[in-house]
Amino acid sequence: MGTAVILDVDTGVDDALAILFAVAHPDIDVRGITCVAGNAGLEQVVANTLRILDAAGAPDIPVAAGARRPLIEAARSATQVHGADGLGGVELAASARQPTPEGAVGLMRRLLLESTVPLTLVALAPQTNLALLLRTHPEVIPHIERIVFMGGSASVGNATAVAEFNVWHDPEAAAIVLDSGVPCYMYGLDVFNHVSVPFETARALAARADIGGRVVGELLGNRVKAAGDYSGLIGDAGAVCAIVDPEAVGTQVRPVRVELSGYSRGQTVVDRREAAGEDVLHGSAASTVGVEVALAVDAERMLRLFLATVAP
Repeated sequence: MGTAVILDVDTGVDDALAILFAVAHPDIDVRGITCVAGNAGLEQVVANTLRILDAAGAPDIPVAAGARRPLIEAARSATQVHGADGLGGVELAASARQPTPEGAVGLMRRLLLESTVPLTLVALAPQTNLALLLRTHPEVIPHIERIVFMGGSASVGNATAVAEFNVWHDPEAAAIVLDSGVPCYMYGLDVFNHVSVPFETARALAARADIGGRVVGELLGNRVKAAGDYSGLIGDAGAVCAIVDPEAVGTQVRPVRVELSGYSRGQTVVDRREAAGEDVLHGSAASTVGVEVALAVDAERMLRLFLATVAP
């Protein structure tokens, strides 16, 4: 059955690619999908998720709506990246699927406690839902194998000069998750920005007759109309690919903290020092948590895995 997962998403373009990959790969067992506001508003995220499951030909996977806004901040979206609909204008028919009424936290709790094996939580969005789950239902912690999250950076940011969008959107939630005691794997911008589908490949996929391949191509090419802006990044899907092929990614276990104030709010500070600094020697070091941090990726290897799975 492979790795049993719950996906937590804010379905924009790259979350959609991640869902398509997760549903298609035989080594990923998607038990449920929870939605949170992020790339788009919550209602749009839920609608996008259901439409993508249709395009994937997915079985009846439960989907639940979660937090409409971060724990503290007002809701914000990334329409400049993902478009007003979150999917870059890719047209998909409305789905007959319906979200479960129990909500994201309730669905995660139920799936975790019902499972005969620990589940991996795959957070591809701001981590508000996960923080609410861990704070309100700590009894689920022994049932979580680990948390794999797309977020953060050990170098530059994208929401700010130092902060990546998912963590910046709700830094308090990310801090709660890192401090929860659950093993965490951080797939951040250091690898996110290096796995890209060539323009001609995306255009060829978009011309395919099968809906799955066509949607993949259109999602990848959501900027094809202005080819100069084309990136072709598989984005969040890389975090799911890393579960299937961990050897494609170079990682190090490092202390990580989330900055919660000032201009650096939302920054993931990854301590890559090989020896203790003055802050440690003099007892002024902030509390940090060891996280498996992705720092390098074999982009060609990961891209082959992605394309062979979503567009064979």
